[in-house]
Amino acid sequence: MTNKPHLLVVDGMALLFRSFFASSAMGQYIRMEDGTPTNGVQGFARHVLTAQSLMKPTHLAVCWDMGAQTFRNELFDGYKANRPAPPEEMLPQFDMAKEVSEMIGWQNFGEAGMEADDTIGSMVEKWKDEADITIISGDKDLLQLLNPTTKIAFTKKGYTEYDVYTEHRFKEEYAIEPHKFAEVKAFMGDSSDGYPGVKGIGPKTALQLIQNYGSIDGVLNNLDQLKPGQRSKIAENIDMLRLSHKLATIHRDMEIRATIHELLLKDYNHATFEHLESKGFRLIAKHARSLYSLV
Repeated sequence: MTNKPHLLVVDGMALLFRSFFASSAMGQYIRMEDGTPTNGVQGFARHVLTAQSLMKPTHLAVCWDMGAQTFRNELFDGYKANRPAPPEEMLPQFDMAKEVSEMIGWQNFGEAGMEADDTIGSMVEKWKDEADITIISGDKDLLQLLNPTTKIAFTKKGYTEYDVYTEHRFKEEYAIEPHKFAEVKAFMGDSSDGYPGVKGIGPKTALQLIQNYGSIDGVLNNLDQLKPGQRSKIAENIDMLRLSHKLATIHRDMEIRATIHELLLKDYNHATFEHLESKGFRLIAKHARSLYSLV
């Protein structure tokens, strides 16, 4: 009898951006000999290596956005339109992060036109019955993916501190089912993603509406029971409410071209990190040796 796999699903883009800005704020770009910055990549890999040592997964996958444009931009021109372009020093690090991931032995996943969130959601849907899943990210949108076998570790401080959500904790705090979180987001909108939801409806009211009426349709079917101000705000923004729900909902039906067995982690060896060090990624190599006693 075998133990259930423990799959660690990493939001690669979230950790790459986090690592880049944490170090670039102090002017630390950790350049290669040719001047190419590597700070985000080295931080990303060190973060995942640490998470692996702490969480003890048996399997691992790294998920990426594959370009800035997705189907959500086709639905709504304003989607993420207010986000600044990545700094010049970060541009070479997107492909570099995937290359380093492969060098270490991790599998990368992503699909043009979709977001990393959608890849993560599709992995959860595919493997929730055969694996215990931990997602690492900083993106609260992923709360809608919680289920009895899936938890989310939100990054907090450094490489070791996380705010962990289980389905039980979410239900206690929000008093709704996790998949309903996208409907809360539809009412409140998301300024960082650039969609407004229903103007004038904030997070607290949005959650109360779903708690009280169960769904967007439940709210719309009971508009006459709402306060006049709420009723008029929602009635005037039904189309944007519906659109915001589509934008907030993580897709779970992407084809994941792998079996769970292909994501099995293998023991690290000295040669892997010696190779990384020769390529200029000395901080990753040093970090791996300290965590895994590689000699």
